[in-house]
Amino acid sequence: MPSLQNSRARFSSQIMHGVCTACAVVIIATLILITGYLLIIGLHSLNWRFFFNLPQDNPPGMRNSIEGTIILVALAAAGGIPIGMLAGIYLSEYEANSVLAAPVRFVADVLAGVPSIVVGILGYELMVVPMGTYSGWAGAAALAFIMIPLVARTTEEMLRLVPGSYREASIALGATKAGTIMRVVIPSATGSLVTGAMLAIARVAGETAPLLFTAVGSARLVHDPGRPFPSLTLRIYELSNEPSPESRSQAWSGILVLIALIFAVNLSVRYFTRRRK
Repeated sequence: MPSLQNSRARFSSQIMHGVCTACAVVIIATLILITGYLLIIGLHSLNWRFFFNLPQDNPPGMRNSIEGTIILVALAAAGGIPIGMLAGIYLSEYEANSVLAAPVRFVADVLAGVPSIVVGILGYELMVVPMGTYSGWAGAAALAFIMIPLVARTTEEMLRLVPGSYREASIALGATKAGTIMRVVIPSATGSLVTGAMLAIARVAGETAPLLFTAVGSARLVHDPGRPFPSLTLRIYELSNEPSPESRSQAWSGILVLIALIFAVNLSVRYFTRRRK
């Protein structure tokens, strides 16, 4: 009887292993198909002029949109990641002595599920209307607003995975609470925290709706965030609505460049983080 039960258990384990393997293969195959499709269509209009020409040049390019996206995402990350990480540290390390932890966690969960177009309308009312103009500052603030709850909840969950014995040992050696967090807890979870931040950056880098209400886009090369600001997602949206095949082909090239930028940021951050570790 025990041998029969063991055989059934092994059979069930093999079935589950096969199902999990099949699902992993499906995910990898889907990613390969999507990437291959983008390469086949996007490479058709991708050349060096695409990166150096402006939309009004002949042939048109996306230099302003590429630089605009990099600037917007950098501004959003500079504001959203520190605030989100500090909120996550508060939820993870100071929850026991605080009555605000539960409300903050609830608000972060709610904000993480708010549609991006609602964030765009909020940015329009809070920044565009008082400033009297669309601007890159408003677009970056809207993107940072999306990043904050994602980074906060990821930071909290990753810091909770750090063993409590690390904290106890540090405090036993005379370290303060803040010193333990900065020198023991955060370094122990650096890789996971960076991964969470990169996921948030990847999320906002592909957002279009908030920028339609805040940055609004521009066909010029703009570096001043106080003016209407270009971005790849807005330019892709505009080109995809045009009837000409050339415009749609350029939109596919823009999608390919956007994915390549996110991929490059992830690789570089992971490389330098691993080296430091």
